[in-house]
Amino acid sequence: MNAIRTLLVLTLLLGLGYPMLVTGLGQWLFPAQANGSLIHDGAGRLIGSALIGQGFTGAGYFHSRPSATGYDGAGSGATNLPQGSAARRAFAEAQPYSHPAMLTKSASGVDPDLPLAAALEQVPRVAAARGLPAAKVQSLVLSRRQAGILGPQVVNVLLLNLALDKEPYAR
Repeated sequence: MNAIRTLLVLTLLLGLGYPMLVTGLGQWLFPAQANGSLIHDGAGRLIGSALIGQGFTGAGYFHSRPSATGYDGAGSGATNLPQGSAARRAFAEAQPYSHPAMLTKSASGVDPDLPLAAALEQVPRVAAARGLPAAKVQSLVLSRRQAGILGPQVVNVLLLNLALDKEPYAR
């Protein structure tokens, strides 16, 4: 009988009480993050999430890392090509980038961030496509960087491209 009572108490406490407490605190203290860090435009339309990478292909935008899942968070997973393989060499030769982050898929396939160096490598292309001074675009990249606690400094590609779209000189 004690075992059944203990099971019921722990089930209520850890199966219901704790998740409700954590969810409630998350919604109260960090509502945007608890709901997926969704980004909406001025008209209320959903643009995307700051937590899931998106594929940008236009010359006037910073490009994200390659994705094996088509940037679909539901089917995320790694598919990196082995170092030195013929398929990886062919992929690398077809890319205009040299930074390793732009030549390999992220572990999840939907990484929203780029290392700062990979973003800076794209500055000349983006500046030329938008008719902006490279120094202005570089300044925008540097202002959007996030401190790398356990790794290199990174830039969120979606947030960077949205900031770029707000530039008055953008085409």
